[in-house]
Amino acid sequence: MRIEFDRETCIGMFQCVVEYDAFERDEDAGKAVLVDGEETDDGMVTLDVAADEELDAKFAARTCPVDAITVYDDEGEQLVP
Repeated sequence: MRIEFDRETCIGMFQCVVEYDAFERDEDAGKAVLVDGEETDDGMVTLDVAADEELDAKFAARTCPVDAITVYDDEGEQLVP
């Protein structure tokens, strides 16, 4: 499973931080940060999700009020917008 984070879209509600430890607050920028994520050419940040963290990643995506987090399965199919 892979999570994709659009930091540009993030509005800093930090609900993802509560749901998934891979996210942290960046108070200076007013946005969340996907720790250890890799930035892609299109400005997104991606992270492979460990099997025991999949549920947390899905909850983080579902709680994001602006859909800045997307979860994909291992075949690349979108699971959570």
